[in-house]
Amino acid sequence: MANTEKKQNYTPAIAVMFALFFMIAFVTNLAGSMGVIVTNQFGASKAMSQLGTLANFIAYACMGIPAGIILRRKGYKFTALLAVVIGFLGVGVQFLSGYAESFTVYVIGAFIAGFSMCLLNIVVNPMLNTLGGGGNKGNQLIQTGGSINSMGATIAPIFVGWLIGGSIADASVAKAAPVMIIAMAIFAIAFIVIIFTNIPEPHMETAEEKAARKAGKLEKDPHGPLSFRHFVLGAIAIFFYVGIEVGIPNTANIYFSGLDWVGPAITGTMIGGYWLCMLIGRMVGASVGSKVSSKMMLGVMSAIAIALVLCVIFVPSDIKFQLGKNTIPLTLFFVILCGLCTSIMWGSIFNLAAEGLGKYTAAGSGIFMALVCGGGIIPFLQNLIADHIGSLQSYWLLVACLAFLVYYAFIGSKNVNTDIKVD
Repeated sequence: MANTEKKQNYTPAIAVMFALFFMIAFVTNLAGSMGVIVTNQFGASKAMSQLGTLANFIAYACMGIPAGIILRRKGYKFTALLAVVIGFLGVGVQFLSGYAESFTVYVIGAFIAGFSMCLLNIVVNPMLNTLGGGGNKGNQLIQTGGSINSMGATIAPIFVGWLIGGSIADASVAKAAPVMIIAMAIFAIAFIVIIFTNIPEPHMETAEEKAARKAGKLEKDPHGPLSFRHFVLGAIAIFFYVGIEVGIPNTANIYFSGLDWVGPAITGTMIGGYWLCMLIGRMVGASVGSKVSSKMMLGVMSAIAIALVLCVIFVPSDIKFQLGKNTIPLTLFFVILCGLCTSIMWGSIFNLAAEGLGKYTAAGSGIFMALVCGGGIIPFLQNLIADHIGSLQSYWLLVACLAFLVYYAFIGSKNVNTDIKVD
């Protein structure tokens, strides 16, 4: 039996996992890019334009911990199949919202898609590690998947921006239909490949564990990840971080797309540059990660991000220059450079928060996944502020969030609960 598993060709499954890595970022950023469309087609305010992103990320709060339970009890294959089916349905509902002329239908579709993204996030990292046989090969596959994820994040706003064209008045769901059709096609292909691939299930609960759980004989631990102060503050940091990562480009996308002399096509391309900088930053971060501590990396890059965001706030948006035939606002370049800073934050925060958790690390990961919902809540609050005091002034909210990350890096990340047994 062991020899059969060694000879199993996992190349199709690995390729599908890479495709799903792409889809996680592509579909998530599709929700942000669609904010430009709903302001025009459905007459949404800046805050309401973020409801798609909010619905997408709130699904993480609802599904983060249950997704981990599903993975444990049903395994990788079942969870992956469930995720792609839900993803297909979610994008399909968003596709239909344009023809139904219904903002409510669009938000429901984004919420459904969010469940899929949460399930996929729970699946793809450990599944790639398993398919690679763990060790260096498994880590290599995960790093490759992360790079492909960044590519999906880069392409989505560029694709949507160019489909809309040069004026926000042309923005409609129908114009973005090709993006959603491609997404549904990838989900459909992924389902077919996964269902015919034999996938190892080393982390699924055993028959004995299942029987003990049903009989209520599993021992309860008086402690958990929330017993550690540095983890609790790290969970808050993750909530703020994902909001920062999404809020920076989403708010800029809506604001600059609405300016006649900029428009959706140019703005979408520039916002794609932000996600490209995240890809570059992750590569650089991976290369220096063994030499620079997570504490120093997070603290310094958060401080630099504060400086860049302050430039977004204070540099007049009408300062512009010509790049070929296009007129580009200088402010957008500060937005793009923020991607270099946000790129390393997730890994740094996770490393600091998980330090010293031992056996509680897995449970902590589920809590982290639930708090990814900050990626929807913070941008919504930011654009609620934007409706009252202006888009650029709304970035003060992100300055406050970044200030907390600086505090967490240098002070809050210290483990003061070393008396709790973790082995």
